[in-house]
Amino acid sequence: MELVLQIIQILSGCTLIFLILLHSPKGGGMGMFTSAAEMFSTQSSAEAGLNRVTYTVAIIFFVVSIILGTGILNHIFQNTH
Repeated sequence: MELVLQIIQILSGCTLIFLILLHSPKGGGMGMFTSAAEMFSTQSSAEAGLNRVTYTVAIIFFVVSIILGTGILNHIFQNTH
């Protein structure tokens, strides 16, 4: 079971990096205080979908990381045997 979670963690981590790199830059720095930031205030449907997928993969990654990091699996399997 732990091996499966480790594989999920690796795959979700790599996927998360890839998805973050797919996001378009939002423009930062001093330009965000001007009216140029208004052009980027709306999201296209593709970008909104990419955000949803990124959030989902991030949640999976963090939940698996917490499970593996805290050793909950070891505690559960020690109590069942």
